[in-house]
Amino acid sequence: MASPVKQEQQAQLDLALSLLTVPFLAGMVGARSLQEGLISLGEASEEVFRGHRLPILHLQQQSEIEIKQ
Repeated sequence: MASPVKQEQQAQLDLALSLLTVPFLAGMVGARSLQEGLISLGEASEEVFRGHRLPILHLQQQSEIEIKQ
């Protein structure tokens, strides 16, 4: 049979584990939400800057290239 000190320590450990479970799970959910938000923000910023500061390329048509050769 376990001593009263061991039982008390086990009870404290169980209580601490029980109290820390909810904040841990909330942190995991919050981290996932933050990750999804940052990914969405990155994709939105790509859309905003699409085409900005890019040079205009004047490409020749394939038929013009064949005629010149």
